[in-house]
Amino acid sequence: MKKALQIAAFALISLTAAAQQTNVTLSMGANYSNEVYYKLSSGESHTYTAASWDIAFLRNNTFNHGIRVNGGIGIQVFEAANSASDWNNISVADEASWIPLYNDATNWDNGAFMQGSATYGWGEYNPANHHISGSIVFVLKYADGTYRKFINEDYFGEYTFKYATWNGTAWVGETTVTLSNTSNPENRYNYYSLQNNTEVVAEPAENAWDMVFTKYVTDVGGGMFYGVTGALHNPNVTVAKNEEPTGNGNPNGLFYSEEINTIGYDWKTFNGTEYDINSDMAYYIKYDENTVYRLVFESFEGTSTGNLSFNFEDVSGLLGLENITEGVTFGMYPNPSNDKKVNLVYDLKNATAQENLISVYNIQGQLVHTSKVEANNGFFSKTLDLSALQNGMYIVQFKAGNNSISKKLILN
Repeated sequence: MKKALQIAAFALISLTAAAQQTNVTLSMGANYSNEVYYKLSSGESHTYTAASWDIAFLRNNTFNHGIRVNGGIGIQVFEAANSASDWNNISVADEASWIPLYNDATNWDNGAFMQGSATYGWGEYNPANHHISGSIVFVLKYADGTYRKFINEDYFGEYTFKYATWNGTAWVGETTVTLSNTSNPENRYNYYSLQNNTEVVAEPAENAWDMVFTKYVTDVGGGMFYGVTGALHNPNVTVAKNEEPTGNGNPNGLFYSEEINTIGYDWKTFNGTEYDINSDMAYYIKYDENTVYRLVFESFEGTSTGNLSFNFEDVSGLLGLENITEGVTFGMYPNPSNDKKVNLVYDLKNATAQENLISVYNIQGQLVHTSKVEANNGFFSKTLDLSALQNGMYIVQFKAGNNSISKKLILN
């Protein structure tokens, strides 16, 4: 019964929260030529040319290492040899014997090069100098048929790798590069273009994005790897998804996953003419135990434009909808409030004749707002207009008879 009562309370929230939704339209460009990063809390987006990089190198910690390929632009990685001594013996004629490798679509750091047969994917640990020495020779095959062989020769706080390009008869243009972890210190990865022989920046600072809209390769079932277009999330957030055909959402009691493809690509399906959007599916993006956003996709135009849109809202105020007593449940939403209008939802199961009050205090403890609350049995939603108050932190106290509860509120 309690669960049913809470669902009804959330239904009331949905009626009052529509004005709090933010609509976002982004474009990946025709043929998905761009990767677009987006941050919900700030509304910032960052766009990078998808084909600007070939390989990404994890750089966020001296002891962490990871190498990914840009599978979204059609680069296929193969393990061609399991010994560095075979570097000069690699032949394109042996392609049928090479082992295909793919980025792990659930984890940023488990890239295609980490799938090689060495202990550390591409290399072995050297206890004498604490370096990881490259032992696997890889070949990258591009969508246009170009082949490049690659080996990461060493890692110790920086990556030293070499590569060469097949010109149809021989490997040419052998190049050795050292890419330091100190480059782009606010980013998670450093990027390199083998095609253009240059380091590039292809992502914003790690704390400046929640999800990236991109094309990536994933197992679509039965070991079949295929390029898909969708959203992968920042490892600093977790994501839950929930089917909500009535449009009423509850961020509590959901499983929040670290798998970066929790949003993924299947929020849309192609019907032969255009894309249908699963608008019943809601995604909850959680920053920490106090901040969560609810996102629902609205449109996707496909390869012709790469345009997509979604709505999102801050539902942090619904986290931990609390019981004051067995007879009273109270919640507050949105929090923070950007327009200084706050929706209160409360359930008075056992009404009394006593007066129920909402009181708002500033951080100095001064009472700055008070409102009476309906004392009848049942569910109620009340909107507080706090536009007369300055930006900052406040304490909202809900008092029902002899019981009270206080919650922190931020007005922006």
